[in-house]
Amino acid sequence: MKTSLQSELRRRILLGAGAGALVLPFGARAQGLSSRPVHMILGQTAATTPDLIARTLAPRLQAKWNQPFVVENRGGAGGAIGLEAVVKAPPDGHTITVNVNSTLTLPVFFKIDYDMITSFTPLAMLAENPFALVVHPSVPATNLKEFIEWGKREGPKANYGSPGNGTHHHLIMESLKVRTGLKLTHIPYKGSAPALNDLVGGQISCMFLPMVTATSFGRSGKVRILGSSMKDRFPLTPDIPSISEQGVPGFNFYGWFYAEGPAGMPADIVNKYAGLFREVMSDPEVKDTLAKNGVAVRYGTPDELDKAKREDYVMLAKLVKDANIKGD
Repeated sequence: MKTSLQSELRRRILLGAGAGALVLPFGARAQGLSSRPVHMILGQTAATTPDLIARTLAPRLQAKWNQPFVVENRGGAGGAIGLEAVVKAPPDGHTITVNVNSTLTLPVFFKIDYDMITSFTPLAMLAENPFALVVHPSVPATNLKEFIEWGKREGPKANYGSPGNGTHHHLIMESLKVRTGLKLTHIPYKGSAPALNDLVGGQISCMFLPMVTATSFGRSGKVRILGSSMKDRFPLTPDIPSISEQGVPGFNFYGWFYAEGPAGMPADIVNKYAGLFREVMSDPEVKDTLAKNGVAVRYGTPDELDKAKREDYVMLAKLVKDANIKGD
């Protein structure tokens, strides 16, 4: 009789037998939250780096917790629309985002009614990728020194492109201008594709590009790579010298990506997520997939993420002031 009852209990757990199914206690679902989906709301569109990371992680997160993880792209306003949806969600762990540090400048370019630090709960640092300074082949520069000399000769007549105000492409070049005294004119585009097309076509002279894009176009001879934006050489492209080592000591400006949720998430849920992301980011397949797209895993705890966000927030605020960056 006891054996028969145990068999029936096992059958119901495995099959979820309709109204008669057993309700499992919290934590029994492979340490998940509940049977409801987790919505990973992104402020960026499909095919962006946050989207790549989220879609690489979602099936693995789902497998670990036996719980659906659904990626939702709500692009627009530099990421502000998607992040607003996260801020307004209940802090129960069922709504999170994969975000990028460039959004810390959102208050400069858009009117938002939330705080980029205190309106979110840090969950984990995830990954990083550098940008590369590239020039059209017509620019007479093969290294950073020659680029700066060219830029100072040309003055504001020399221009550079970006996918729009507040993007890494924009902010990194403005940081380089502040450090070197260059007066390049910024040409903002509505997206990466038109900016890249004009760079290849010679309508703009230079640009910062994600490393994987830069190396792809560099191999074809469509652009010339002059340096990496990280202080040290990027492990995935060790042959490309950093800007720092070429005469701008300490220059260190790059994209990093992280997971966070709305403010007020309970500590036990935060700890669950921190452990989950630590486990998934150590997966060799995750590392390989991201590496093929020019992204390196960089796991960090919630406290480490909070510290990094606050430091970058201060750094970016100073850059906005020093470079006299204005909103539209």
